Amino acid sequence: MTANQYPWYESYPEDVPHTIGEPEYESLYALFENTCHKYANKTAFTSFGTSMTFREINEKVDAFASYLQNELHVKKGDALGVILPNLIQYPICVFAGLKCGMRIVNVNPLYTAHEILCVLRDSKAQVVVALESINSKLLQIHDQTYLKTIISCNVGDYLGSFKGAFYNFAFRYIKRNVPSYDKSHVVSFKSAVERGYSLKFTNVDVNLDDIAFYQYTGGTTGKPKGAMLTHRNIITNVMQADAMYSPIVNYGEETILTALPLYHIFAMTINLMFALYIGCSNILIADPRQFNTVISALKKNSDVSIIIAVNTLLNAFVTHDVFKKVKLKKLRLVVGGGTAVQEGVARKFKEVSGVSVLEGYGLTECSPLCCALPYNNREYNGTIGVPTPSTVARIVDIHTGEVITQKDKPGELEFKGPQVMKGYFNNPRETENVFDGEFLRTGDIAVWCDGGFIKIIDRIKDMIIVSGFNVFPNEIENVVSMINGVIECAVVGVPSSTTGESVKLYIVRQDKTLTKEIVLEHLKNYLTGYKIPKHIEFVEKLPKSPVGKVLRRYLRQNRFDS
Repeated sequence: MTANQYPWYESYPEDVPHTIGEPEYESLYALFENTCHKYANKTAFTSFGTSMTFREINEKVDAFASYLQNELHVKKGDALGVILPNLIQYPICVFAGLKCGMRIVNVNPLYTAHEILCVLRDSKAQVVVALESINSKLLQIHDQTYLKTIISCNVGDYLGSFKGAFYNFAFRYIKRNVPSYDKSHVVSFKSAVERGYSLKFTNVDVNLDDIAFYQYTGGTTGKPKGAMLTHRNIITNVMQADAMYSPIVNYGEETILTALPLYHIFAMTINLMFALYIGCSNILIADPRQFNTVISALKKNSDVSIIIAVNTLLNAFVTHDVFKKVKLKKLRLVVGGGTAVQEGVARKFKEVSGVSVLEGYGLTECSPLCCALPYNNREYNGTIGVPTPSTVARIVDIHTGEVITQKDKPGELEFKGPQVMKGYFNNPRETENVFDGEFLRTGDIAVWCDGGFIKIIDRIKDMIIVSGFNVFPNEIENVVSMINGVIECAVVGVPSSTTGESVKLYIVRQDKTLTKEIVLEHLKNYLTGYKIPKHIEFVEKLPKSPVGKVLRRYLRQNRFDS
């Protein structure tokens, strides 16, 4: 190993190792079980003001695993769909499934029936656990999937008899969030757990190289791709995060705020798995869009010491004057990721909180963490930090593939490391396309900076990031193309002060009777909220290359004659 090969090592603090060793756990469930035994009486999760200890959560995980194995006869390698917001039921489902040797399929609960269908059908999930409000969508698409069992969760399942009943009533009848569905076709999650207590679990041989997650990410064709992440991938990524941050972490004493959705890879690995690894108490926020609930939770849990956030959430802390309303005296670690942290937001956050934002960078295919700002970095520097221990980064010329070592020369960023996925499930073509030998292509243009720091310049792909969520133009264009009267269309991302980027849709229409309202009404049936364009413009033609390819870069720059 030389400084030229690994220039980032010179920027590591002395107490951050260059590499990590073999995982100390044989599976993610073993990691979970160890933490539950070690911190049995410590609060594990708090949701809507109600808490559960590690001992209590472990008992429910064991019971639900017994139910899955004995009543539903799941076997190692089966896929378990989980369509839940940040509720206590989420970790119960995930670790019960992992104990059974299942592969977890995270699904955004805001997805439309069409989007849910794409993921469930591709993953071949036979069992799904979903919030009650999702049941009508699942029953609508049931016959087009491999589903055998739908298990239904209520918001108030583990909030106590009085509070639970109140929240369930409000969710169903005041907010009207639960469309009617045939209850005879679903199983109650709470009753499934209760049934599991009387059943005996037969141990399943799960090892590090078994697949733990099919973590879905969009594709350039609009078809979702399931990144196959193994137990080794996730555990080593947790160890990499631990190596970067452990010098400022007190094991068994931290409290983490989980306002990012756990079905997202960033929160799933850092807020759930890493938090368990260091024995964190976890404050779950079901809907961070209602920011008053975040403030309320912080007032009740002012000992929060770790915050993981995307740029928009960090900005909300500033604009809502959170640090004037709540004194977070123990806050010591703030990690930003999911999308680029804007300089203005990072600086303002530090001004009001006194804590620097340590930006990280990753991809679903890398479990996700690849780069991070070292813990001793106290000022925003516009980079994504340095590669994590045991991660090798390189930048290659996008035309020749030649490795670039000099500073400030742009090329495509690529990574190699133990956190990189096995490939995409049942999709060898896309798997082949994303790998460059042993290295994973990121699709991002980057440059080397002093000390081995990496700066992202732009994305090669036309992916749009809205509040940390990936939005793919082709998926939207495919849905728009279904509308009568649409000749052709194109989608690009445009800057947004609130979400980082927002979606803009250009349409060439056949006649003037096609309106924005008609387009939006159609899109709502197929796309979740953050994918729906905030801007729609009708044009006479789209800019194209000589071979007929739409030139999105001209649309982004408004450099075309419409």
